[in-house]
Amino acid sequence: MTIRTLLGAAALCIFAAGGTLAQVKIQEFKVPSFPHDVACTADGVAWYSGQQSGTLGRLDPKTGSVKEIPLGKGSAPHGVIVGPDGALWLTDGGQNAMVRVDPKTEEVKVFPLPKGTPYANLNTAAFDAKGVVWFTGQSGYYGKADPKTGEVKVWQSPKGRGPYGIAATPSGDIYYASLAGSHIAKIDTATGAASVIEPPNADQGARRVWSDSKGMVWVSEWNSGHVSRYDPGAKTWKTWKLPGGQPKPYAVYVDEKDMVWLSDWDADAMLRFDPRNEKFETFKRSGASVRQILGCPGAVWTPESGTNMLVVYRY
Repeated sequence: MTIRTLLGAAALCIFAAGGTLAQVKIQEFKVPSFPHDVACTADGVAWYSGQQSGTLGRLDPKTGSVKEIPLGKGSAPHGVIVGPDGALWLTDGGQNAMVRVDPKTEEVKVFPLPKGTPYANLNTAAFDAKGVVWFTGQSGYYGKADPKTGEVKVWQSPKGRGPYGIAATPSGDIYYASLAGSHIAKIDTATGAASVIEPPNADQGARRVWSDSKGMVWVSEWNSGHVSRYDPGAKTWKTWKLPGGQPKPYAVYVDEKDMVWLSDWDADAMLRFDPRNEKFETFKRSGASVRQILGCPGAVWTPESGTNMLVVYRY
């Protein structure tokens, strides 16, 4: 484990202009497997999907110790999140199933997609207000699994392949982003129907999506190099171009202070965007390949699949 403290390059410019910024402490942890997504629990432990090893990894940042839990034959997990039950939930493309892991007993429970469902290329998951987990499949599917009954349902997406990132608003509404379809969609959690919402930038490549505390929906646009915000009440959009020549925003996450974090694949950097002053801070990395961002109060976690590290930004 190594610890570094630094200010983003953009932050230096803001400070020179008279702004006041808190430092961000960056901690790096080496892990044995290719980490795709990451989540953190209330006890400060970080969990990651070991996509190439078919495991769920557990990192204790206090000691740096790592343990990996096998998920089953053929497993290739993509996303991992913490459910309202405190368990870890994974989208497992290899098993074409949702997987639940009890963090205390390490019991693994597999929720296969309905019989006859083609390979869905499962991606990411989010829980609605009733404790049902919704998920996306890039092959052109989205669906839900009910932890209480074990029932799993799947729908074909309205515009074919592409469903990628997915997130819940504070009220429990569910939105997903379609990378190949270049749109976002809101799911009616009662009926399962998905309503397409078109962003202002055509062919923008909406990759991942997140909600702020007010229910505004933030979208990382892989093709256009923008981050956009959708206001569901007013049904309006606002968009900002990331700094640099050819930005490729992969992931987006909004922390508890409503600061927007993004990973720029082309610049090999993490960004923090303040919507209030519309300024970006840049934290340069090296060979990171950050595919997803998630956090707990005071900390943002990223999986660096390029370096086999989990990295936390404490602010």
